[in-house]
Amino acid sequence: MRSAQIRRLFCPASIAVVGASTSFEKAGSQLVHALRGFAGAVYPINPTASEIQGLKAYPNLASLPVAPDLVAMAVPAPATPAVMREAAAAKAGGALIIGGGFAEIGPDGAALQADMLNAARAGGVRLLGPNTSGFFNPARGCYATFAPGTETIGAGSVAIVAQSGGVNLTLSFLLARAGAGISMAVGLGNAADVSASDVLEYLLHDAATKVIGLHLEGVMDGRLLYDTLRRVTPIKPVVVLTVGRADSGEFAQSHTGALLGAYELKISALRQAGAVLVNTCEALVDACAALCVARLPAHRQPGVALITGQAGPGLLIVDNLRAAGVCMPALSETAFAKITTLLPPLTFMKNPVDTGRPSPRFGDVLDAVTEDPGIDLACVSALNEPDVLDAAAVLGKAAAQTSKPLLYCGMGATGVFEQVLSATRAQGVPAYGSPERLVGAVTAMVEDAKMRFRASAAPPIAVSPIEIALPAGGLDEVGAKTLLETMGLKCPKRYVCENREMAHAAFAAHGRPMVVKVIDKAILHKTEVGGVHVNVRSRADLDQALDRIDAIPGPPRGYLLEDMAPSGLELIIGAARDPSFGPVVLVGLGGTLAEALKDVSRRVAPIASSDAQEMLDELRGHALLGAWRGAPAVSRPAIVEAMLALSAIIVACEPVTEIEINPFRAYPDGGLVLDALVVYSRPD
Repeated sequence: MRSAQIRRLFCPASIAVVGASTSFEKAGSQLVHALRGFAGAVYPINPTASEIQGLKAYPNLASLPVAPDLVAMAVPAPATPAVMREAAAAKAGGALIIGGGFAEIGPDGAALQADMLNAARAGGVRLLGPNTSGFFNPARGCYATFAPGTETIGAGSVAIVAQSGGVNLTLSFLLARAGAGISMAVGLGNAADVSASDVLEYLLHDAATKVIGLHLEGVMDGRLLYDTLRRVTPIKPVVVLTVGRADSGEFAQSHTGALLGAYELKISALRQAGAVLVNTCEALVDACAALCVARLPAHRQPGVALITGQAGPGLLIVDNLRAAGVCMPALSETAFAKITTLLPPLTFMKNPVDTGRPSPRFGDVLDAVTEDPGIDLACVSALNEPDVLDAAAVLGKAAAQTSKPLLYCGMGATGVFEQVLSATRAQGVPAYGSPERLVGAVTAMVEDAKMRFRASAAPPIAVSPIEIALPAGGLDEVGAKTLLETMGLKCPKRYVCENREMAHAAFAAHGRPMVVKVIDKAILHKTEVGGVHVNVRSRADLDQALDRIDAIPGPPRGYLLEDMAPSGLELIIGAARDPSFGPVVLVGLGGTLAEALKDVSRRVAPIASSDAQEMLDELRGHALLGAWRGAPAVSRPAIVEAMLALSAIIVACEPVTEIEINPFRAYPDGGLVLDALVVYSRPD
């Protein structure tokens, strides 16, 4: 029923405007005015007026001749719960509230929002907002918004879903200027009911939408958004502009929690779900304008070519594309041989292809490049020289002869060049007014293709139940390591000692340098309280270590003696249950120094082996994993095994909130868990 109601909300046949007014400066009057081109029925609701803007007015929702699909409310916040109950009684499908004064202002507003939301849910009404600018669907003439000028935005295939109503309008107007029409544009506002995930799910099945632009601030239910994007992005590209911090709290118990980083985790999760990330409104518009025309096939590394009429702008494009990781392969021998017959010998022809000042053979050069099987996307950069090159005509002809996407950028005199851009876009070729904007569009298309390839190549991740004994009092380091050993991970040889006599006996029997630690599940960071002592070689060293441990305030504790592990590369490997995104895995360089180095990579769990490998490659210091300055490479399989073990535990064992190996010491032939922590909450 909720799905059916959301369809009524966004694709209504009838709209009631509560708060419609004869005073045009009021939002209710502007809503009615914006709906003057709506193909369905509009019912102004006003208890004192009989007619508003030529439409019959009704005193209340109960007096309407039909059950309205959408009720748009432009009334003071305190009145909304009562109006929502009226909407529910009138069997409305959805409602939107454009005014503020709700959760965004504090506890009183939050209570009012909760009252209004409860009324909506009790009556089966889907709610957009409150505190929203509304939405519009140009193809149906449905501009359910008070913002002036939206009726000038034409229909197209780009959908916008924005947490901010203002950003929704900004992106929509920018897309219109770029020649890309809108299939639907939605401002979520407070998103008390209808969320970004709801709208994405709706747009997934909307035939008019080819690409989705998504603006995010905070993320209340990151896991739901992640799962929704995983369903949407294989079918339709999603370009995300995100700012701010996700509403996932900082952990205080472990290094893993401190390193998750709300914003960083959000970015990582969105990419993992297949979304293309951008940093500006213009970049989102440029990416959507390209992706609504063509989407590259899924590819490990799509090949991009550039044909430029000027070397300087071409070099800027090439430099930025390669810096962004875009592959620009050398042209095939066949393509190169053909181009050598078309251009003077002094130009560069391998990719990029520098044509010099464009000639009548420019189109032939472009055809030769697009015929190269190693090229998946071709870009053209040329200053506007209408007497030499008709860019729109040449690109239009080339686009008609190839299935490969073409993109264009150039520059010219104000007024004249805008016409060139429009004419080129009319030929089905995305066109941009600067090298940087072309680069952004190309990078977005390539990233979209790469992520879909990774998703299609990754095998399904099986999550099997794990039986873990979690004692009521918690696990100390010994218990945590015992758990990890059951998962196949290796730890140093250890002795658990209840008193000093047992510690001396273990030390005498071991006969090699040892590490001495305090055993106390309440002490999460043992080094910071003097609870870890390394390279203990003599009885005197041992007594000194035991004295330091005994001096830690609190009750008497046991001692853990372990074999002193050889030197190696230290990492932190952790997993935590984030309040917004759920189970998450993290890996970083530095072990106990990880918080200082902050060289970490994150993924939503469960992860596959390919995910773990990518995480290691993302580390800034990933070169240290290989042969470095004469040292042998460490065992990546051993690190990956530990990452997968923690992923399995955090996913399969719900009581576990955090699990951490810090440090994990990696060697050429394997790895060792030197310290471990497991935090969980278990009902008694």
